[in-house]
Amino acid sequence: MNAIKFKNGRLFYIDQTKLPAKELWKECTKLEDGWKAIKKLEVRGAPLIGVFAAYCLYIWSKEFAFSEKEFMRRFAKATLYLRNCRPTAVNLAWALNRVALKVEAASDKSLAALREIILREASAIHEEDIALCARIGGFGNKLIADGDNILTHCNAGFLATGGDGTALSVIYEAHAAGKKIHVFADETRPLLQGARLTAWELTRNKVPVTLICDNMAASLMAKAKIDKIIVGADRITASGDVANKIGTYSVAVNAAYHKIPFYVAAPFSTFDLSLKSGKDIPIEERSHDEVRTVLGKVTIAPKKVDAYNPSFDVTPAELVTAIITDKGIIYPPFKQNIKKSLGF
Repeated sequence: MNAIKFKNGRLFYIDQTKLPAKELWKECTKLEDGWKAIKKLEVRGAPLIGVFAAYCLYIWSKEFAFSEKEFMRRFAKATLYLRNCRPTAVNLAWALNRVALKVEAASDKSLAALREIILREASAIHEEDIALCARIGGFGNKLIADGDNILTHCNAGFLATGGDGTALSVIYEAHAAGKKIHVFADETRPLLQGARLTAWELTRNKVPVTLICDNMAASLMAKAKIDKIIVGADRITASGDVANKIGTYSVAVNAAYHKIPFYVAAPFSTFDLSLKSGKDIPIEERSHDEVRTVLGKVTIAPKKVDAYNPSFDVTPAELVTAIITDKGIIYPPFKQNIKKSLGF
C-alpha cells in the first residue's frame, strides 16, 4: 500500500483527512495543491511530506515556460514556499535542500534538463525511503519478542512514509516473522491519527490491534499490559531529544516510571545535528478549532473558549531507551553515538 503515487508525470495522494471512512485519491496539479495538501494534513508524516514535496517541485516545474534565469529565481521561491508549510518535521527541509543542491549545481543546463534533474532526485528520495523503512523494520524486529504487547502513538506507518513506515515497519516485520504481537494504538487527540490511521492500517494488514484513548495508556502500563513502546519522530537533535506528535512526552514519562522500554524509530533524514537541544526545535501550533471540535464536525467546547494546540512535544533523550534507524540501533549516550552511527 502506498500513500502517494507518481505515474506518467502525474502525482496522486490519499487524502488522509477522509480516512478511515473514505479512501479518496486526489491529484496534485500545481504547487499550491501540494502546499495545501501538506498544510491541511491530507499528506502527513515527516518522511512522506519530504518525498511528496520533492515531487511537488517537479509538478511546479511543468507549470510555466521560463527562461533558465527566471527558472532559478522562481525555483528558489517555490522551495521556500514549501519549506515554510510545516516547520517541525525536518525531513521536509532536508528533501527540498537535497533537490535544490542538484538544481543549483546544474543551473547552466536547459529547462528540460533541470526538470529531469528534479524528477530524478525526487524519485531517488522516494526509492531510498522505501529501502530505509525496510531496514528500520529489520533492525527493530530484533527488539521485539514473541508475545509482546506494543503501544504506539500517532501514525508512523505507510501513511507517514514512502515505504512501510518507521515505528509500524518494526511491527509489520515482527508480525511477518510470525511473532504473536498485539498493538495498542493511542487515539492521538486532537486529530485522531491513531484512531483514524494507525488502527486502519493495522486492521488492513491483519495485525492484532486495540484502540485506546490517550488517557488510558498509563493504566495499561500499571497493569503490566504494555511490554514495549515504539513511536516515530519528526525531528531528532544531536543530543537525542525527540520531537514527535503531541502526547508522546506523556507516554515517555509514564514508560520511565513503569520501567518499560521506550523506542523511537526514524531514518537518518529525521536527525537535525545543527540543533543541540530539543528546546531549539520549532513547534508548530495549529488552529484552536482542532481542539474545540472533533475533526471540525462536532463542537465539544464553547466556541469562544481559548485553546492551546501545539502539534508536537519534545521527549528528552534521557527518557529514550534507543533510537531505531536505517543504519542500526543507537543506544545512549546519544551525543556520542548518534554522530558515530550516522557517520558524522
